[in-house]
Amino acid sequence: MKIIISKQNRIVAGSQSWASIRKLHRHLLSTNNAGLDRIFSGKEIVKATNNFSKSNLLGFGGFGEVFKGDLDDGTTVAVKRAKLGNEKSIYQIVNEVQILCQVSHKNLVKLLGCCIELDMPILVYEYVPNGTLHEHVYSNGTYEPLPWRRRLMIAHQTAQGLAYLHSSASPPIYHRDVKLSNILLDENLDVKVADFGLSRLGVSDVSHVTTCAQGTLGYLDPEYYLNFQLTDKSDVYSFGVVLFELLTCKKAIDFNRDEEDVNLVVFLRKALREGRLEEMIDPVMLKGATEVEMESMKELGVLAERCVKETRQSRPTMKAAAKEIESILNGLLLLRRE
Repeated sequence: MKIIISKQNRIVAGSQSWASIRKLHRHLLSTNNAGLDRIFSGKEIVKATNNFSKSNLLGFGGFGEVFKGDLDDGTTVAVKRAKLGNEKSIYQIVNEVQILCQVSHKNLVKLLGCCIELDMPILVYEYVPNGTLHEHVYSNGTYEPLPWRRRLMIAHQTAQGLAYLHSSASPPIYHRDVKLSNILLDENLDVKVADFGLSRLGVSDVSHVTTCAQGTLGYLDPEYYLNFQLTDKSDVYSFGVVLFELLTCKKAIDFNRDEEDVNLVVFLRKALREGRLEEMIDPVMLKGATEVEMESMKELGVLAERCVKETRQSRPTMKAAAKEIESILNGLLLLRRE
């Protein structure tokens, strides 16, 4: 495999030695080609994370670990460390730098800087203290259940962040891994969309075409299996799955369901066709729900179903989805004021 930098200063994967990839990463960040605000020293990062202690571990995935860090100036940060010896991990870290340095939106996590002195690439982000949406929806008592209006607000803010990537960034950016665990919540339960390791710029070349699986099972655009491309409408599909999860508190993939119902989209499409959506809604939200609130839940269910249409042309844009959720939310807020 070889890694090259295109005219747009993007990274394109090929085959190269581990040492060469590390050298490329160091060159990009040490020359600050990415336009980062700050380059942290290795000493700062080790001290902030207590030498990456397990007690500071916030989470981990296939390509790295995230630790809580406390800087000397009192700022709390999130520190992402690439996986030792994993070439894809380095590629994703550098890709995330390239993406996040081009965007700024209140519902996207902010990249503060990086560190190039340690054995593995380090990214430093703003700290988002209230965990992931996945942890809230499937908390098993760890968090209080999210009320319906808050779920709608979370859906709207997520849609706004993604719509910004698709419609306001130039060139457009496709997230390509929208899911509950990549939606962070701050101290006010406001959204910060995170994890841009799989993201790509929406330009007309072959860099976004791959025969390797991208995204997450249950959220992945079914058209990906036809042409191996993920687009803005792929994000819309994934967002539709998020909406279904917010409505039902049922997981995108659950092997405890009947075989034909393992995939949540398939399961809920059938329920919608048979007029049984109300049966699928999270019982916590149904308890004490007004008629208007029930209607708004059904409206969001219909929007979610449009977002997960099998053909991309049949799905709304993220901008249109955001406006529709805003309309549903405004209807509830108006009722509340009355």
